Amino acid sequence: MIDVGVHDDALTFEGALDQEATPSGVTPRRLPAWTKSQIDDPFMDLTVRMPSGVRLRFTSDASAIELDVMLSLAQFAPGQVIPAVFDLVVDGELVQQRSTSTGAVMDLGRDDVEAIPVTPGEVATITFTGLESRAKVVEIWLPQGAVVELRALRLNEGATIQRSVPAVARRWLHYGSSISHCMEADAPTGTWPAVVARATRCELTNVSFAGHCLLDQFVARTIRDLDLDLISLKVGINVVNRDALDARTFTPALHGFLDTIRDRHHDVPILVVSPIFCPFAEDRPGPNVMGPEGRYVAIDGPPELRAASLTLRAIRAELDRVVALRRSLGDEHLYYLDGREL
Repeated sequence: MIDVGVHDDALTFEGALDQEATPSGVTPRRLPAWTKSQIDDPFMDLTVRMPSGVRLRFTSDASAIELDVMLSLAQFAPGQVIPAVFDLVVDGELVQQRSTSTGAVMDLGRDDVEAIPVTPGEVATITFTGLESRAKVVEIWLPQGAVVELRALRLNEGATIQRSVPAVARRWLHYGSSISHCMEADAPTGTWPAVVARATRCELTNVSFAGHCLLDQFVARTIRDLDLDLISLKVGINVVNRDALDARTFTPALHGFLDTIRDRHHDVPILVVSPIFCPFAEDRPGPNVMGPEGRYVAIDGPPELRAASLTLRAIRAELDRVVALRRSLGDEHLYYLDGREL
């Protein structure tokens, strides 16, 4: 095998907006480097480093490909580590999958921690063989539920590698919560944004962060600054679960998020999607906490302190109203979809 440097110009991390150099390799991040100083929540930072929708792309005539990766795997309950799956896509077709549970393990089965406990692990080697020895566009979709540090890339002897320039395609960005991060999906090409992007031949950028879809302005500015053809925003569930915004603050936060995007993307279609059905939060406000079995449950509070707290039913009504208002004021490229229709 021949080594390809992990910083080689032929390699691109499509769907990543930053490549963080480490002493031993490179880790893709789904937000730009400038956002790091504005992210002070360790779990938010972790989800940014989980490469949902990110794929390593290059053109090569290799018949065998090896990756050395240091993985940080997610565990929500003792002994239940989510395996990391790597999908090999050649010229747009999924041809091989590899799964591993080798790596460090992050204990995510707790709330409100200042630091995430990590059990050290070993480097994993991911191997794809039996490929046709012809020039082809190679995409290795990275696991959406693990942090991936690429330590090494190797090709079979005699293979060549070049940078792959994507064909002209619609550039779609999606912003959402865990429902769109899809940490629990069986494989990276099996997340719903990946399924949609591949079916419609869109270039995907997925800035969905489990537990952290909270209309952060650094995300809005990130979306504003990218060249995009389609934008979708699936918002609301994390606002309720955290009781993060109330009836007074949610609406101006939503307007501000949309205003920031519209500062540059005047005519780009934006689809605002409300939350899908979630029984415990439909008519009960947050905050909601993770129970002993790893499922979130609602907690009650004094009614006099919850008068302005939001439920999913209230969130949907306000999203619908805000989109209708902005359309009436001239934003004809803004659309609303009730998530329950999904």
